[in-house]
Formats: sequence, structure tokens, C-alpha cells
Amino acid sequence: MAKKILLIEDDEALIEALREKFQEGGFSLLASSDGEAGLKMAEEERPDAILLDLVLPRKHGFEVLEELKKTERLSEIPVIVFTNLESGEDIERAYSLGARAYLIKANYTPMEVVKKVIDVLAGSERLP
Repeated sequence: MAKKILLIEDDEALIEALREKFQEGGFSLLASSDGEAGLKMAEEERPDAILLDLVLPRKHGFEVLEELKKTERLSEIPVIVFTNLESGEDIERAYSLGARAYLIKANYTPMEVVKKVIDVLAGSERLP
């Protein structure tokens, strides 16, 4: 059975580009376009990993990350922050809230994002 990845992202073009690459990599990609719906989808689907944008409608990504890590059923799901926010403060906050990796969107192709998710699922910690 294909591993499920939940992408919480509001850019439809990016969702579709990533969906294609994740499917090529043998994954099933679920997507939600706002933080609130993303949390609900995480609860319902229990994905193997979550790719989380920070700037989202209805609930900011930091709030989503905090709630995921506080919810016992979801706290062990690896969360990879996937954003264009580059400040050291944002990066440190994401890791302190439990993110396993922090990826700046502009620095990764869709195929490189798939590779990073594979690395996280294989047990690599805190990827640059």
C-alpha cells in the first residue's frame, strides 16, 4: 500500500506539481488548502508524513504544527515545514514545535521535495 503524504498548502499549481512527483515516487498525496481543514484531514486520514506550509488561510501553519504535536494520535507523524519564510526565528520555532525538517520552497524542485520526504520517513532527523 502506498504511503500517504498530506500536503497542507494553498497554492493549487504547487499542489498539482507535487502530486505528480509523489505519484511517480509511489506515494499517495492528499492535499488541503487551509490549516483548519488540514488538521481535520490529518485526523481522518492519519498520513505517514505531513508537508506543511506556514502561511495558510484559516489557521497559521505554526498553530497547525502545535496542535498536531499536542494530539496524541497525531504527534508521531513526521511534519516537514515547506514554506518561503526564511528567518532563523521561524526555522528555530518550527523545530522547537516538533518539525522534523524545514524546507524553503524556492530552494527545492518537486522531485527534491519527494526525496526529502523519503529521507524523513527513513528516519533522518532535522534536515537542512
